[in-house]
Amino acid sequence: MARYIITGSYTSAGMRGMIAHPSDREAATRALVEASGGKMLTYLLTTGDNDFLMVTESDDSTGLIAALMVAGASGAVANLKTVQAFTSAEFVTAQKKAGALASKYAAPS
Repeated sequence: MARYIITGSYTSAGMRGMIAHPSDREAATRALVEASGGKMLTYLLTTGDNDFLMVTESDDSTGLIAALMVAGASGAVANLKTVQAFTSAEFVTAQKKAGALASKYAAPS
């Protein structure tokens, strides 16, 4: 399964909703991730530029994009950013593949 790190911020509307009706945002977000076919590994509230960080796994990137669209369309979150993450072992595999491909590429001169 591919791993993704997702960050974002709560909007003022989202914060008003949480103040008026406190809720477990990890549980709500986990339900959305799982409904899209993914798995949430980590959900953290953060300080700084982002209000939250999630680590998810999914074999269906379109399902993940759909879940992010739903969350963004809710008006409760903004500035959603997603990056794919790789283990050290996966990076070693990529390095080996790069070595095999290197002779196939000619840089512009």
